[in-house]
Amino acid sequence: MKTEAVRGHLDGLLLAALEDGPLHGYAIITAVQERSGGVLELRTGTVYPALNRLERLGLLASDWQSVGERRRRCYALTGAGRRALADERTGWRQFTAAIGAVLDPSAAAGNAPATDGPALAPARHRPAT
Repeated sequence: MKTEAVRGHLDGLLLAALEDGPLHGYAIITAVQERSGGVLELRTGTVYPALNRLERLGLLASDWQSVGERRRRCYALTGAGRRALADERTGWRQFTAAIGAVLDPSAAAGNAPATDGPALAPARHRPAT
């Protein structure tokens, strides 16, 4: 899947990959790829700047660790990072429910969230005049 497809969701993907514990950058890329069944392939040129940004925001902490014979920068979620991940998941569920309701309204009808306002009538296609 192209990198553009994950734009807007990259932070959540990286935070989720770190939920179980610290990982170095390449291991994060591998974790996302494995958890997605090989569908999501993140590039290092996309991941490392995002990790640095998330660290500057206080969502990640990092330190240098020896991994095998190499020293690598390992990243871990902070408390703020865990809260941000929870927010990302909530936003993702709302987003996918809304998109699902539009793309497949018959499947979403039984799962439609309650609304405060009156129910809207189905849209009708009107030919251009």
